[in-house]
Amino acid sequence: MTLVALAGGTGKLGRIIRSVIEAEPGYELSAVLTSASELTELDGADLVVDATNYEASERILAAALERGANVLVGTSGWSADRIERIRPAVERAGTGVVFVPNFSLGSVIGSAIAATASRFFDSAEIIEAHRDTKVDSPSGTAVRTAELIGAARETPVSAPNADQPARGTLVAGVPVHSLRRPGVIAQQQTIMSGPGESLTILHDTSDSASAYAPGIRVALAGAASASGVTVGLEHFLDLGLGA
Repeated sequence: MTLVALAGGTGKLGRIIRSVIEAEPGYELSAVLTSASELTELDGADLVVDATNYEASERILAAALERGANVLVGTSGWSADRIERIRPAVERAGTGVVFVPNFSLGSVIGSAIAATASRFFDSAEIIEAHRDTKVDSPSGTAVRTAELIGAARETPVSAPNADQPARGTLVAGVPVHSLRRPGVIAQQQTIMSGPGESLTILHDTSDSASAYAPGIRVALAGAASASGVTVGLEHFLDLGLGA
């Protein structure tokens, strides 16, 4: 039985994660932390799941490493640079930390396909949309997609006039544009263009609870036995894309 401490269990994502843990055999909730909780509530957990915000996530991750627990991070704000800065602490602790920017299997597959396809196009840009209550931008999923695209290519993406604010935020050389509006849960378009053609990879989330649950189950199993730092749910999926 894997004992799980869930931080941020009363938030939107946290409630979905909690329902999956409670229904999944082999896992037992040892604690559900809120913003008023003491970090001592992490004591005894084999796996700490973090669904809070970046500021709280840093403290929770450090406290989990001190206790020798593995960690599953579903919190936005962990850029590649920030993850690299905590890698030595994870190695010293001898545990595993898994960062999952998006628990949707469709989103993860779409990002992996985009990274593979981008090698054949000069231009790649990302447009992501979330509900108007999402405070961070660009989204963690868009950042991860851009990083995968940057890593997959031998040459930088063509991004003319990228110094202009209206051209979006550059992530790994890829322009990312964020929309925040009511009536949408999560949507991402990766648009790649070359001479005479373009390819758009679109992922649209219509119901977060049912979309995220399968990926959460995959992530729980992966994080419980992980070693070192892992970024992205795709590492626990057999995508066979060669990216």
